[in-house]
Amino acid sequence: MPSSLVPILMAIHIGLAVSLFLPSILLPFALRARRAPVESASPAVRLLLAMQSKGTVVIGLGLALTGIGLLSALGASLLAQPWLLVALTIYALNLVLAFFIQRPNLRPLLGIRAGTDDRVWAARARRHRYVSYVMAGLVGTIGFLMSAKPQLW
Repeated sequence: MPSSLVPILMAIHIGLAVSLFLPSILLPFALRARRAPVESASPAVRLLLAMQSKGTVVIGLGLALTGIGLLSALGASLLAQPWLLVALTIYALNLVLAFFIQRPNLRPLLGIRAGTDDRVWAARARRHRYVSYVMAGLVGTIGFLMSAKPQLW
């Protein structure tokens, strides 16, 4: 693979990596409207819902293919970098949060219209936003590791 394609492949790979769990980070904030996001006229909310329900397999496949392409272009020695191993571990943790905690617990809230006095619904929505804050912090940590490439050990 020509080295001039590596930055393009890297940008596609990073975009796919972020978009894989982006709906799990952003959809809980759509719950602040106190109406079901599926009723939303917002194209952004509809796109996030479509990405979460139908796009994960396609995005995951694209992510795997671009990752293999990057490894073949840059070499497997890249996997010996401690900062990359930590970043990949954090990414895996973020995916676990997105797919096994955030996503299953978000589904019941998406189709329910909350009343003005529904404290249980509001507490669940708030809890989802807190998990989203943690996930966003993990994404920021990955971004730091990728840009600074610190010597960890």
